[in-house]
Amino acid sequence: MNKLFSVADKQMKRLFTVSEKRGLPPGSMVYTGRQKEVPLRISVIDYDGATISDQQDVTTEACVAFKDSETVSWINVTGLNDTEAIGRIGTQFDIHPLVLEDILHTTQRPKLEELGDYLFLVVRMLYTEAETRELHSEQISFILTARCLISFQETAGDVFDLIRDRLRKNHGRIRKMGPDYLLYALMDAIVDNYFLIMEQTGEQIESIEQNILDNPSAALMNELYAQKRELLYIRKAVWPLREAIGGLERGESKLLKPKTHAYLRDLYDHTIQVIDTVETFRDMLSGVQDLYLSSLGHKTNQVMQVLTIIATIFIPITFVAGIYGMNFDHMPELHWKYSYPVAWLLMICMTAGMLYYFRRKKWF
Repeated sequence: MNKLFSVADKQMKRLFTVSEKRGLPPGSMVYTGRQKEVPLRISVIDYDGATISDQQDVTTEACVAFKDSETVSWINVTGLNDTEAIGRIGTQFDIHPLVLEDILHTTQRPKLEELGDYLFLVVRMLYTEAETRELHSEQISFILTARCLISFQETAGDVFDLIRDRLRKNHGRIRKMGPDYLLYALMDAIVDNYFLIMEQTGEQIESIEQNILDNPSAALMNELYAQKRELLYIRKAVWPLREAIGGLERGESKLLKPKTHAYLRDLYDHTIQVIDTVETFRDMLSGVQDLYLSSLGHKTNQVMQVLTIIATIFIPITFVAGIYGMNFDHMPELHWKYSYPVAWLLMICMTAGMLYYFRRKKWF
């Protein structure tokens, strides 16, 4: 859990990092991400209803051939530190310099922009590592044209493998639709992964809640705060995504066919569900925090109750011991041969009587 906290905390800090572009003119192509060692690689899946071509390590010069092809092309660019190559792709597809700047500035807020011949969409892809369950975030940028969908991501590995399998095996309607439906399918994969993260988060919250009921401790509070920071980061990624998908669904761009709008409405509903889940989990965490404080207070009250009962029992015993410990000469009980056992019997009877009284009152 501490790893989760550190990763989410680092991701949050990235949102507020001072940009490396400070002082540069608008449209300056500067990669601001941290994955500077990832080489640029381009893969292209070109398809129609009958054929498909899956190419790896395509050159930037070869990408222009897919611009006006009759088939649908998904051009996926991995690694953004080669700004010159990104610039060449932008020139080939007439992408505005400000859009290229936003692609390279990897802490963008999810957004949608309609720019005449193409749509520009920025989203955040969230995923967790299978072994460590660390939360990671990556900016994915999409350029949608009449025949192409270009995606830009910082590192290799994403949540699109199922979409690639559907394309290769021709499952469903994806090969029969245009690039706008492909954009929907990729967005749907990102949002579906949000649900997976929410499921894992829900299990962790339930585990923290049960552990707090069993044995509240400071370590559990650290886990609680880690979950709160993680949910805050997820919320920052999902809330603006709702606006972007809503803009797609309500938009009148010719690049989005009427058939696709129905799927975009469904995707918008899924985004609302994720947001509702995030808000529910935030309320649950606040309730778990109150539960921890209540459990801690109850535990302290139990300890104080036991100590108070012990102190109360010893008050009359101390009184008896104090009276007969004064050693006055004219105390008749001091010289009686049964004084010692009688004193013990008296103190035992007082203790038993007080315990019986406390039990009747249900004080313990």
